[in-house]
Amino acid sequence: MDIENLQLDIKDLDSDPIKQFATWFNEAQKQTSMNYPNAMCLSTIDKEGFPDSRIVLLKEFSNSGFSFFTNTDSTKGQSLLKYKHCALNFYWDDLHRQIRIQGEVSLVNDDNADEYFKSRPRDSQIGAHASLQSEELENRLKLEERFQNIKNQYNEIDVPRPKNWSGFIVKPFRIEFWQERASRLHDRFIYDLNKNTKEWKITRRYP
Repeated sequence: MDIENLQLDIKDLDSDPIKQFATWFNEAQKQTSMNYPNAMCLSTIDKEGFPDSRIVLLKEFSNSGFSFFTNTDSTKGQSLLKYKHCALNFYWDDLHRQIRIQGEVSLVNDDNADEYFKSRPRDSQIGAHASLQSEELENRLKLEERFQNIKNQYNEIDVPRPKNWSGFIVKPFRIEFWQERASRLHDRFIYDLNKNTKEWKITRRYP
């Protein structure tokens, strides 16, 4: 892709940032060189006020928000439950694009969590029970022993969703679309949500 020909103008953008996200996400999914176009950097704040980031996988998105699943006892899970805000960042190098999202966080309902958990591979279901995510692990063997014991426990029966495994949904109030351009003169547009009118305002920003 020739960066000299890349551009983004306000006339190219949908007035609805979720529809605009869908357009870019669909284009990213068509890039066969990308193993995980749904990979996103999730940033939270820890108890000491420091930012903390890691890569998670987007599972669903709609007007309700962007959802992913994890162990709620993990470092990120506890931060999300306590502070209720986070940031997401998608970067698609092949398309020279980036999307930044800030939003409020809540848990998905139990039915949604149950439905997604049942769709996961069986070993991933067992792994959700075996991993005491973010806790200190003495050695790898300990984890493998826990995995095998739980596998034996649920031999030939359905693996239930752990109570501390669920999904979070990020309801955005700001979304930025960034298109790389030559000479670092990138195009940036930010959608800000007016919480009273529920309307989105789009502004161009300096790169």
